[in-house]
Amino acid sequence: MYWMLGRSKHQLRLQNTLLVMSSYVFYGWWDWRFLGLIAFSTFVDFFAGRAIEKAVSKSRAKLFLAISLVTNLGLLAYFKYANFFIESWIEAWAGVGVEMHASSLNVILPVGISFYTFQTLSYSIDIYRGKLKPTRDPIAFAAFVSFFPQLVAGPIERASKLLPQIERSRTFDKDLAISGLRLMLWGMFKKVVVADTCARLADKIFDAPELYSGPTLMLGVFYFAFQIYGDFSGYSDIAIGTGRLFGIRLSTNFKFPYFSRDIAEFWRRWHISLSTWFRDYLYIPLGGSRGSQWQVIRNVAVIFIVSGFWHGANWTFVIWGAIHALLFVPLILLKRNRKHASDVVAEGKLLPSLKDVFAMGSTFALVCLAWVFFRADTVSGALNYIVGFTELPTPEKPITHVVYTAFVWIGVMVFVDWLQRDGTIPRWWLTKKFQPIRWFAYGMCVWLCFKNLHSEASFIYFQF
Repeated sequence: MYWMLGRSKHQLRLQNTLLVMSSYVFYGWWDWRFLGLIAFSTFVDFFAGRAIEKAVSKSRAKLFLAISLVTNLGLLAYFKYANFFIESWIEAWAGVGVEMHASSLNVILPVGISFYTFQTLSYSIDIYRGKLKPTRDPIAFAAFVSFFPQLVAGPIERASKLLPQIERSRTFDKDLAISGLRLMLWGMFKKVVVADTCARLADKIFDAPELYSGPTLMLGVFYFAFQIYGDFSGYSDIAIGTGRLFGIRLSTNFKFPYFSRDIAEFWRRWHISLSTWFRDYLYIPLGGSRGSQWQVIRNVAVIFIVSGFWHGANWTFVIWGAIHALLFVPLILLKRNRKHASDVVAEGKLLPSLKDVFAMGSTFALVCLAWVFFRADTVSGALNYIVGFTELPTPEKPITHVVYTAFVWIGVMVFVDWLQRDGTIPRWWLTKKFQPIRWFAYGMCVWLCFKNLHSEASFIYFQF
């Protein structure tokens, strides 16, 4: 339908209208009541952007920016954090012996609110900074806010990149569509085959850690590390690939983060759209890398803790962010936080050096340690899980049987990622000579996805 409309006289407006309608059906399928929320946010930011541009003074422009910020962040705070603040308030008073009687609110968290809120905020802020002109097309703006492939779990797109694409006429690009389908299939493999297989094992261990010994608990974290990577990067691949079918190029959200040689490189490769959002709209306004070393450390700590809080209304996420901030500090003190800013591990080589293997392994181990807090329901649960690493196998706490299929699929994913760690698919893979092998691999991916499909396995980041 989308590309058939492209033949008409008013192709762009019709295509964008179809995108908005499709996106609203997609979002409303989960809970139609929250369509009003995304429509309201769209309405406020569209007119706030126009008002900021027309403002006759800086103070008046700042007023309309404040309206956008208060509206979006207020909605996010209410739906995502209301219960957290109420419960924390009660617990704080209970700590000094004062018993308070207050009930938590029955608030349902709208799917993807953290993602589209940040996306619309970038629009208002960039207009205020003079980096972007507001659109005069409400349909194009609504399509930008609600574009369904990345609406519920990113990538978080900047208005300066996505909106011009929506406002510009698009023609079908066969090569772009093929690359999109290839990326979607790979994303499905990472989610359905790798992540969901790991999830069944990680959930079993994390749900009853007291039953298992230290080696099994470590194995549980290992499974979760690849569950969340396969799950989230898989979704991003599906979203980016789907966008290409509509002639829209979305931002890369992952660049093989588990091949990182330090925490700084990890965060340049993990959830890139969120990391760069915090860098541009929080870290740099705070002073960024300017100022004293103490100020730089403070700024880094702020963005990591806020990033943790963005992920969820639980102290476990705050501590997860704080751990990454602490791991970042030595790199700042030693001025090594930009060491791997532009290179690729083992660039031009088939295998990494022993030094790279050690660096990647130690970084992965530290990331896994932090994942315990991300996965646990409570801080005490996370601490008990880590203490359990010292538990030796006994008849009461045996080592669980390793499910070899999980290691096989993890190995396949890591192998494919390694081959394209520079961000490009090896040329030989796309040659005619390899066509039979390529199509066999595609067929196997499809078959494995259907074989492993479980309707109850939702995406982890839908909860954020």
